[in-house]
Amino acid sequence: MAGKVVLHYFNGRGRMESIRWLLAAAEVEFDEVFLTTREQYEKLLSDGALMFQQVPLVEIDGMKLVQTKAILNYIAEKYNLHGKDLKDRVMINMYTEALIDLMEMIMILPFTPDPNSKLDNIQNKAKERYLPVFEKTLSGPPHLVGGKLTIADVLLLECTLMLEEQFPTILSKFPNIKAFQGRMKSIPAISKFLQPGSKRKPPPDDVYKKTIMEVFQFK
Repeated sequence: MAGKVVLHYFNGRGRMESIRWLLAAAEVEFDEVFLTTREQYEKLLSDGALMFQQVPLVEIDGMKLVQTKAILNYIAEKYNLHGKDLKDRVMINMYTEALIDLMEMIMILPFTPDPNSKLDNIQNKAKERYLPVFEKTLSGPPHLVGGKLTIADVLLLECTLMLEEQFPTILSKFPNIKAFQGRMKSIPAISKFLQPGSKRKPPPDDVYKKTIMEVFQFK
């Protein structure tokens, strides 16, 4: 019998947060090992656990998986969150890759010399390039693809909540997305993940940034 899923990453959001969201939606319990020192990272390297010398690292089903999209796809396939057929999956992949692109713009803000200068660009791209697509898609069906919950829905909720942290009124002209948020938050597993004390991580702070800089020896 496979042991519990174990996530190796920093005690913060970053690229691991979407993985946490998806595991929570799939009702999969997981443990976390937080990277806090350079020595921990070097041990993972010397043990051969990091194929491309990068985290996130997820231990699942006797494997040590790296590369965020590969990990997300594996979890989505394993827990039936990746559509019913090839055409569903390609649509889901297009949506999820777009959402990851948008979230990464927000993720790198703490490591940007002048993050405030990037906010207008992020908000404009969100409102003009990304959100209209999801607003149109959600004009009828309750979910983005195939009439059922998929990874695309989970990441859309994560992404829009991240956007609202930065831009509180950004969804004011996207009523379908707001309604979608309400439906998603009513799902018991997701509602639980949104409660205080869950393994959902807060927005990055100075401690998170300092830890990453020290572990990776960034200057």
